[in-house]
This record gives sequence, structure tokens and C-alpha cells, in this order.
Amino acid sequence: MIAISQIGVPLMVLAVAVQWWSKADRYHVRHACLSAGLSFLLGLAINQAILLFVHRIRPYDAGVTHLLIAPSADWSFPSDHATASMAIVAAFAMQALQRRTLVLFAAALLICWSRLHIGVHYAGDVVGGAVTGLAAALAVRLSYRENSRLDVFATKIL
Repeated sequence: MIAISQIGVPLMVLAVAVQWWSKADRYHVRHACLSAGLSFLLGLAINQAILLFVHRIRPYDAGVTHLLIAPSADWSFPSDHATASMAIVAAFAMQALQRRTLVLFAAALLICWSRLHIGVHYAGDVVGGAVTGLAAALAVRLSYRENSRLDVFATKIL
């Protein structure tokens, strides 16, 4: 669980990046990759804004859990890992890429569970992070349209 918590999100990002060279439905998958990246970044930016107002101590500081890794310096709510992983999943789900979404969703659930298991988050932190990720993906979906001039330019790269 420690390894999953530490390398899970980078592996999901790598999995998205590798899909750039997909042969099947290339430009649609590339649009999904760009949407996932934008959702990831927007979700983490939203988290930083939330952290300005919500100062929830971590469960190990409250004596609720035993910490299995080095302590974190920031507040507990919301979980950045949950936000990042669920933003990626939601972006792919909103592009109707079912098989890719299922694989990414399984990875995201494992990452979220690992954050609870190693004692760095409450369940509410993970749920809050997942909601932030979903909101970010929805915002990207509404503002970054497939086949727009920007999308056509970006998906033709490489």
C-alpha cells in the first residue's frame, strides 16, 4: 500500500501519456488525454484554494491512525491523490472510453484506499478529493471542446 500511495498517481499519469500514441480513434483519445491533464491540474489548483480555508489536521496527528510513512506538512482535506486520480478517471469517462475508464478507475480506487490504509487521510478527505476531481473534469468538459481550433492544433502534435 505504501508503494501504491507513492507511485500510483505518477503511474496513472504515465498511462495517460502513453495513450497519446494510441492507434485506435487517435484524435479522440488524444483529446481525452489532454482533458485528463487539464482536469488533473485544475483539480489540484482547486485543492490549493480549499486549503486556504479548510485546516483539517491529519488523522495521525489526532491519534486516530498509525502513520506508515513520513508525516505530511500540509492539511488533510482534501486528498490530492484522490483528486488527481479521480480527475483522470472522470475525464476519460466523459469521453465515453469505457475500457480505459474501467482500468483507470480500478487504479484510482486502489490509490484512494492506500491513502486511508497508510493513515494519512480520513475517508471524508478522500471523498472530498474525489468530488474535487470530478468537478474539475466537468469544468474542463464544459470549456474544452473536442474539434475546436485549439483541440485540433493540440491533438495533431507528434
